Amino acid sequence: MKLCQTYVVRVCLFLLAAFPAYCQRGDLGIDVGQTSDTFAGLPTTSAPVVDVNGEVAIFKYRPKSERPAIVAGGEGRFPGDEANNHAKEYAFYGGLHWQFGNVTVGIDGQVRKIYLPVAFVDNQFFARGNMELLETPIVLRYKFGPDKKFFAEAKGFPEFSPRWHTASSATLGVPNPKFDHGYFVQGSVGYNFGRWYVKGTYENRYFSFIQNPSNPSNLYNWRTNYVTGGVGISF
Repeated sequence: MKLCQTYVVRVCLFLLAAFPAYCQRGDLGIDVGQTSDTFAGLPTTSAPVVDVNGEVAIFKYRPKSERPAIVAGGEGRFPGDEANNHAKEYAFYGGLHWQFGNVTVGIDGQVRKIYLPVAFVDNQFFARGNMELLETPIVLRYKFGPDKKFFAEAKGFPEFSPRWHTASSATLGVPNPKFDHGYFVQGSVGYNFGRWYVKGTYENRYFSFIQNPSNPSNLYNWRTNYVTGGVGISF
């Protein structure tokens, strides 16, 4: 738990340092909840998770010139049982967002690093490689209700073939598998109090790899359900 707290503090400091003074809008949030992960045919396991996330608008949307907003942000996910059953993640992104009344439509370019847990099968430990992903999620946001204080957001996209890095582990390594298909979808709802906001998030992600000697017993096939709720500050 101490290690998890250390990672959270590091990400918070990074996000604060990355928000330059000239940014025109920003938010920083901390969410807590649960992640449930299923690898291959192994039993589903669940653990608490902490999510630190933030986004800034480097330039706001200009309706007269139709210039999109230019945004940048990042995220860190820290499960309570990352060593055995769950993945620690970092992501950093930039994107272009257009506003149409109360609706925002955007596309982000995102790099995500996922530290996969070690697999334990037939009384043996197998070290999975770490994934580095290039993602291009489509983003939809909608403000509604009295004074437009409520908001909803949806994002998602098919996953691309990951880039692999060998895990630094003394256990037996599993070769890098061949990607078949994958996706992620995420939905959030919340309420903005002005300076502060509250938000709830659900995400489903799935990776499928071809079963061969590089993916024995489908050890890399992975489905995760991720549910969190939290608070944040807008500035």
